[in-house]
Amino acid sequence: MDSKQLAQLAVKACDEKRGEDIVLLDMQQVSLVSDYFLICHGNNERQVQAIAKEVQEKAEENERIVKRLEGFEQARWVLVDLGDVVCHIFHKDERQYYNLERLWGDAPLVETSSESFGG
Repeated sequence: MDSKQLAQLAVKACDEKRGEDIVLLDMQQVSLVSDYFLICHGNNERQVQAIAKEVQEKAEENERIVKRLEGFEQARWVLVDLGDVVCHIFHKDERQYYNLERLWGDAPLVETSSESFGG
């Protein structure tokens, strides 16, 4: 599974748990940290945790190791580090405050519709 397929898996996992405003940034020419940043939010702590858990479970089902899972207990900003893909799952209020899309504004947006991933 390459990094784009892993990003697709994470997008689908977020969508299945009704993650909102899912944004996928192509970080390959912008940062050495990862190939993709996935950003989404949930409307409450329980939903944020459900999204993060779904990403983790889908990755593990596909034999991908979750390198780090941070912020799960507080569920305000959960980071799921899959190596090539880093998922930022915010509580709605924190997402507006941190505005990672603006911070990484030079990273190209990747279309997240099923057609763009061949699904």
